[in-house]
Amino acid sequence: MQWNENLIGEVLVRKGYVDERQVQEALDLQKVKTNKRLGELLVELAYIDEEKLLEALSELHNVPFQKELETHMDTAVITRVPLHFIKQYKMVPYREELDFYLVAIHDPLNLLPLDDLRLLLDKPVKPVLSTTAEIEKVVNHYFDQHTDSAAQVIEDLDEEEIGILSPMAVPEEERDLLDIAHEAPIIKLINLIVSGAVKDRASDIHIEPFEKDLRVRYRIDGVLYDVLKPPKAYQAAITSRIKIMANMNIAERRLPQDGRIRIRLAGRDIDIRASAVPIAHGERLVLRILDRTSFLFDLTELGLHEKDYNTFRSLLNSSHGIILLTGPTGSGKTTTLYAALSRLNAAEKNILTIEDPIEYQMQGIGQIQVMPKIGLSFANALRSILRQDPDVILVGEVRDLETAEMAIHASLTGHLVFSTLHTNDSAGATTRLVDMGIEPYLVSSSVIAVMAQRLVRLICPDCKEEYKPDEATLADIGLTEDDLRDHTIYRGKGCDTCSGRGYLGRTGIYELLVVDPKIQNLIVSRADSNVIKREARKNGMVTLREDGLRKMLAGLTTLEEVLRMSREETTVDLTL
Repeated sequence: MQWNENLIGEVLVRKGYVDERQVQEALDLQKVKTNKRLGELLVELAYIDEEKLLEALSELHNVPFQKELETHMDTAVITRVPLHFIKQYKMVPYREELDFYLVAIHDPLNLLPLDDLRLLLDKPVKPVLSTTAEIEKVVNHYFDQHTDSAAQVIEDLDEEEIGILSPMAVPEEERDLLDIAHEAPIIKLINLIVSGAVKDRASDIHIEPFEKDLRVRYRIDGVLYDVLKPPKAYQAAITSRIKIMANMNIAERRLPQDGRIRIRLAGRDIDIRASAVPIAHGERLVLRILDRTSFLFDLTELGLHEKDYNTFRSLLNSSHGIILLTGPTGSGKTTTLYAALSRLNAAEKNILTIEDPIEYQMQGIGQIQVMPKIGLSFANALRSILRQDPDVILVGEVRDLETAEMAIHASLTGHLVFSTLHTNDSAGATTRLVDMGIEPYLVSSSVIAVMAQRLVRLICPDCKEEYKPDEATLADIGLTEDDLRDHTIYRGKGCDTCSGRGYLGRTGIYELLVVDPKIQNLIVSRADSNVIKREARKNGMVTLREDGLRKMLAGLTTLEEVLRMSREETTVDLTL
């Protein structure tokens, strides 16, 4: 059975989804891309989305179109079919009727696999069209409910099978971690630990050996949680398996090693940075999960208050100067920087970055990986890219005097420079540069803004409840019960959605200091950070704690989170 390209084009035009010119453009493109169908090319050209194409195909081939599968899903049906079959053909039986099974399909012309399903299920099947995303969502959501947990694999693991680390015919990065049915037990265990971490939105996996046991922890929303305690006997096999995946030397157990793992999980590409460090009772492993699909690249999604958002957005239009982001490791600085670069990314701008490491590849931006072993430091790379005619430069971190001097030189010669510093607040960044040896007049004339940030956990919306904070907690943050008399305070009680934690996801709290003439004078006179901060507050700067309290009063986070993530302030203003 072949596509009738004219018919699908006619249906799409009649429905008003495309015009004849767009259809002709796709047909012309098809002469070059001969393996592509007309509908696929129209989607590729962004003239229609997949949903509209399937609506037209539904009408043309008389196959019903089902927009949402999840609400119609019979959870027991999906596991009657091997996962690799579902993923290969994008077909998933999702409901059993009296005389037949309903099967969601993506391609109405690829019906031969339905015969295999008919034999497998021993009952007639009826196809229903659905989008690839909807089929994958159902598979991912329901399949993990019917697979063994990591704890169950450990319970069933035979000690004779511990050492099985057989190489796979398919390269690691091309295999999907959900395809675990026939894996060796240790491989299956590691796959379940990693897939469980991604499912739980963990940013890191910690595998920690102790004298008599082994502990696996996930860092979720910035906090570590115990998830598994494999027997000590499995330590060597688990460590070796992860080192094989990360292309580390499995024979080297005395020196720290770093590696990178690229995996596919339910069709998603996920990068993992692996670190192995020898400690008293073995090698401690930390896996940093970099999930491209969960990364935010839009300033509007970062949690900036409207006033700070508008100010920061206007700063991005500056032709030159340095914008610094400050905060500890894991406070979201990289996310904010990438969101800023994404906003600036345009054909008329040349954007170059120097990073250690490059966490996410950004289309249209030149990204340089620092390699100190061969002499490619931040300062050396920055010196070289100034000859590349950049408009915008990102320096991953100002670590030393040489890098600071080069960044300031770049800003003073007409470039917009972004970088980060490890300071507790925004005012401390300018004094840190002076302490590093930069002349105060250079700092005052180059730095145009400093933004400090932290990440606070969001209250789970499914178990959100009102409560009254105790007096001791209020006193710790500098408030009294009278201050909150007209406000409602919330917390998360804990439910299945948030795994009993009461929190789900994170957002940023920010402190944006704009360097105006008065601040410049204070920098030149070598004023300390407290004096600079007081002046900035007079000009309307909201501190980290005040922005956190603003989000608490809006019902987004809790008082305890604000207290945990913000420095002590002498006074706070709840009218902001």
